[in-house]
Amino acid sequence: MKKGLFLTLTSLMLLTIISCQHKKDVQNEEKMIDVAVVKDINAVAATTFTGRTKSASEVNLAFRVAGPIVRMLVKEGDYVSKGQVVAVMDSRDYQVQLAATQAEYEQVKANAERVMALYAEGNTTASNNDKARYGLEQISQKLANHKNQLADTQLRSTINGYVQTKYHEAGETVGAGMPVVSVFGSGDTEVEINISASDFAHIEKFTGFTCRFDVTGNESFPLQVVRVSQEANTSQLYTVRLKFVGTIDHKKITPGMTTMVYAEMADSEASGIVYVPASAVLEEDGKTQVFVYDEKTGIVKSRVVSVSKVNRDGTMLVDNGLKAGEKVVSSGVHHIEDGEKVRLLQKPSASNVGGLL
Repeated sequence: MKKGLFLTLTSLMLLTIISCQHKKDVQNEEKMIDVAVVKDINAVAATTFTGRTKSASEVNLAFRVAGPIVRMLVKEGDYVSKGQVVAVMDSRDYQVQLAATQAEYEQVKANAERVMALYAEGNTTASNNDKARYGLEQISQKLANHKNQLADTQLRSTINGYVQTKYHEAGETVGAGMPVVSVFGSGDTEVEINISASDFAHIEKFTGFTCRFDVTGNESFPLQVVRVSQEANTSQLYTVRLKFVGTIDHKKITPGMTTMVYAEMADSEASGIVYVPASAVLEEDGKTQVFVYDEKTGIVKSRVVSVSKVNRDGTMLVDNGLKAGEKVVSSGVHHIEDGEKVRLLQKPSASNVGGLL
């Protein structure tokens, strides 16, 4: 009986010790975190934009008169010279109109010359002479207009370039001013980007632009600002046109291509400004703060910071509270406390992909 009681008490004591040890291990278990190094803003391009190449000279060609198109003389991709006919409109009605005006002109001209001859001899009044002279001028302008309208039934390119788009085909009727063919110049190519109102307000701080294309690999092309729109579009963005600095291969880089544009910010006025991942910043009790990691002690300390801008790449600019080189907790910030001891999350080596070894 005593031996059984002894075994029972011994088992209870062991269970108690194991339970207490487990609770102690749970309490002493350090949370795993990931950190990011605070970097100076000048260590990276300030902003990245998606751009599109466009010809420096791009026009939509349109007839100045209305009527049915009888011939389209170009196709998309064709090269055209300035003055080359690209489309022809049915000119029948305009030929009839010109013939009638020509006959009217001959009649008015003959009458006007007779009256002016009589006036020169003193056989008619100055009033009759003026009417004859003004009538001849009026019909002359009408004749010139109808000649121009007949000539305008042939649509000619106004620049040297390539046909980009055909908006109409033969057999379609178009109105005056309706685009028929789009032509982009064969000369300079530019890059167009859209920037936000905040970037527009600080456009002078951007000191350099470069762009890259998939078709050219890692090659970067320097750009220079040509013009900036002073009015926002319907998306509340401002259009910026940039030109290539130096020569480019126009066979590889053509209008209509998508490109990534990298903008660099000026060093001036940027002293003390750093950037951190957005995941490192949290709002608590009305304050913006981060957790700074101390490598020697393994302890994290909360610190109030001032965020000046949120970038499109998922980073935040901090202009007060942090210094370049410090380490901040970049994940799990909502699960740690000020003064807590933590452990760094170990990242697998290049030879241990996925941390399986």
